[in-house]
Amino acid sequence: MLRSPGVAAVAPAPGRGLVDRLAAHPLFQCSFRPLFLATAVHASLALALWLAWLGLGLPLPPLPGGPLAWHAHEMVFGFGLAATGGFVLTAVPEFTGARAFGPRVALGASALWVAGRIAWALAGFLGPWPAAVTNVAFAALLPALLAAPLLRDPDRRHLGFLWGLAVFAATVAGFHAAVLLGRSPLPWADAGIGVMMILVVVAMSRISMRILNDALDAARAAGAEDAPEYLARPPRRNLAIFAIALHTGAAFFVPSSPATGWLALAAAAAVLGLQNDWHVGRPLLGRWPALLYAVYWMVALGYAALGAAALGAGIAPGAGRHLLAIGGMGLSILAVLCIAGRVHSGRPLETRPWVPLCAALIAGAALVRAASGLPGAPAFALTILAGLAWVTAFGTYVLYMAPVLWTARSDGEVGCHETLVPASVAAEA
Repeated sequence: MLRSPGVAAVAPAPGRGLVDRLAAHPLFQCSFRPLFLATAVHASLALALWLAWLGLGLPLPPLPGGPLAWHAHEMVFGFGLAATGGFVLTAVPEFTGARAFGPRVALGASALWVAGRIAWALAGFLGPWPAAVTNVAFAALLPALLAAPLLRDPDRRHLGFLWGLAVFAATVAGFHAAVLLGRSPLPWADAGIGVMMILVVVAMSRISMRILNDALDAARAAGAEDAPEYLARPPRRNLAIFAIALHTGAAFFVPSSPATGWLALAAAAAVLGLQNDWHVGRPLLGRWPALLYAVYWMVALGYAALGAAALGAGIAPGAGRHLLAIGGMGLSILAVLCIAGRVHSGRPLETRPWVPLCAALIAGAALVRAASGLPGAPAFALTILAGLAWVTAFGTYVLYMAPVLWTARSDGEVGCHETLVPASVAAEA
């Protein structure tokens, strides 16, 4: 991957204001730092609050659309969009060779995201307009900032990010427009999950090229001279994106049509087709390749469950929806937070056991939450168990990664460029 020019550290000077002092802190050196930390903290706290309401009857403030609308919004447009913002604001300049965004962008984007969380939580008191303005502004900020570097890139190989982010911003706007009009915003949250799955496919193709080929390089260095090269083939990726987009549109406009179920099954088949690129032998079993590979399994299972539910298999639609949101989105975000969060902080990839433990907790949460939608299943108990696993996973990430994101790079450099990770570390199980 290309390296974008680094951003020089800002030394605080006497008499500088609060904004200058905050911008000089290592946390705001790059956009991924505050937004990744916010993603994990929010994932834990928002789910803990949701579980307290479900299990203990903790009263929530009055919310437009009720508690379910708050929960759906915060998981897709709070948790999901924070992670997306941290990734694209750091990775896209690197992919395109553009200058990295500086501390003021990181500080401003983070402040806008936090304002959105507060405004939505207090929408019953403040009214829906502050939440609409702040959340739509944050979502629209991402394609606005990235349009120039993506369009100026001579190869224009990464324009998928721009279109995906633009549609995501439109989805956020649609959610809040529905709230303002007194309509149910939940179909927009479901559409947001579909857009997120498209962004997952787009981002995974870039990340997997680095991670899986590093694992294959390590295998060759260990004597496996016949290890193949890995290539994320565009036709398979584009087919998966197209199938997911078709299902997302059908589920939004004609949710009760049998065609929606068949399109969900087509999306599942297309995502499974993507996995054919990954079958490279033993290196696939390494920590990082296996984690990324599991994401596609969760996405495929999610669409398969949605298709089965739509075609009358007796499965609750929430089973497939949570396989996508918890398994597909949650696992992919954990992978991005762990991989990009360390290498762009000047550190090698993590080798301690907490990463596979967190991945197992999230995968288990997805499967358990999906099982709650089966006939005769103890839905309430399984929902609480899945939520506790999710809170534990992202709480553990905060415990181990907050010191990394809060402090300066360990390699003595400044900026957002990634450190050169030895292949042996990248492939380590």
